[in-house]
Amino acid sequence: QVQLVESGGGKVQPGGSLRLSCAASGRTSNTQTLAWFRQAPGKERRFVAAIRWRGGTTYYGDSVKGRFTVSRDNAKNTLYLQMNSLNTEDTAVYYCAYGSNLITSSISGHANYAYWGQGTQVTVSS
Repeated sequence: QVQLVESGGGKVQPGGSLRLSCAASGRTSNTQTLAWFRQAPGKERRFVAAIRWRGGTTYYGDSVKGRFTVSRDNAKNTLYLQMNSLNTEDTAVYYCAYGSNLITSSISGHANYAYWGQGTQVTVSS
């Protein structure tokens, strides 16, 4: 079992920034990939970003490239998402997800992740 706890969501004005955190505990592994997905009301869950724990390779969804940065702190087993230049289309519940031994082509698929956090709301509004 792996437990994931997100924090850092909130309300921000367009153009603003937020930083999300996800603390992982339990039976984690250095072959893990941790990812962020988001889901807006009435829409499917969409891939945002991911990072391989071993090596630190990062992946981003097209809509967030150049604005969001995913990172990790190995010692704390914590995932981060720095979100800049936020716009109203970024409004969603953001979920942290844990996957293991994922091949590159499967990283953006939410069905490939075994464990999920409870989600944190991000609202971008003036």
